Amino acid sequence: MHSDCWYNIAFTFIPSIGPITRRALLAEFELSKNIFSASKKELLAVKGIGEKMVNEILQWNNPSLVDAEYAFIQKHQITPLFITDENYPKKLLECPDAPTLLYYKGTANLNALKILSIVGTRMPTPYGHYVIENCLQALPKDVLIVSGLALGIDTIAHHTALLNGFNTIGVLAHGLDEIYPPPNKPLAKKMLKQGGLLTEFNCKTIAEKYNFPKRNRVVAGLADATLIVETALKGGSMITADFASQYHREVIAVPGKITDQRSRGCLKLIQENNAAIYTNPNELMQQLNWVALAPELSPEEKAFITLMKQQEIFSMDELLQLTGLGIGSLSSLLLQLELQQVIQVLPGRSFTLMPAFYST
Repeated sequence: MHSDCWYNIAFTFIPSIGPITRRALLAEFELSKNIFSASKKELLAVKGIGEKMVNEILQWNNPSLVDAEYAFIQKHQITPLFITDENYPKKLLECPDAPTLLYYKGTANLNALKILSIVGTRMPTPYGHYVIENCLQALPKDVLIVSGLALGIDTIAHHTALLNGFNTIGVLAHGLDEIYPPPNKPLAKKMLKQGGLLTEFNCKTIAEKYNFPKRNRVVAGLADATLIVETALKGGSMITADFASQYHREVIAVPGKITDQRSRGCLKLIQENNAAIYTNPNELMQQLNWVALAPELSPEEKAFITLMKQQEIFSMDELLQLTGLGIGSLSSLLLQLELQQVIQVLPGRSFTLMPAFYST
């Protein structure tokens, strides 16, 4: 007698049956093993089930595939998460085309209260890198960061999350027997200890082109919101944004230069009201109804705030003289504080402290 887990895996090996149809079958028969023992008449009675699907269920006879997958997850301590399991990601469960079975290896709670997906171009600019660093330095550490382990923005998001003490999940477009792209193998190994890897694909599944949109829907469905950081008009990030909108999740896009191809997708999302505009981490938290915490300030930033309490408005020349900083260092500090909503930039390149910080 095979286990329930064995039958759950077998259920996903029936080729013509997708996640929506599988949910319909489970709603009728409750357990995977009951589907395999059902009669043709019982199967045809399920809405949306055709003759071809029924015949594939009745004629399915490839237990060696299931045996290999079952042995693989046992050997590598991979957790199978079936759609009826208590630990299946609740946010993903809300999506009509949620994967029937997920394979997970890691330490993070996939049902964290706050989950943010971050996606973007594979060819990011320093600006995109800076936005992610600035965002994650300010968010509370109980936010789970999700991305797709691709090169570029995905890699920056995972790496920055690890450096700043966040758990981070990589959603894969292939089985857990390999890591794609290969340069991210060391990163993936670190994520297993501070987050994890998640996929709906069984072992031996390679990173085929048509698997990536499936992966993108999971990236969108897992999270409360998806942050788009630099993307062209077409590509995986725009697909992920579309899935997030379909699932009624927040889509937030980082604006960029109108001349930069890598910002055109973000600008289009904002222009067509398909995404909120990202300006800083505190506003992001307010948009998501997360508690907006005061930014964690460095000693240098705290000293600068103390200096700015001396008068209401400062010119750039005054700040250069009072701080003794070079123009580059001061400009960087001012930009950081502006993004954290500590200071406000006034016309004529003057600066004032935001009211909340006069009492700190």
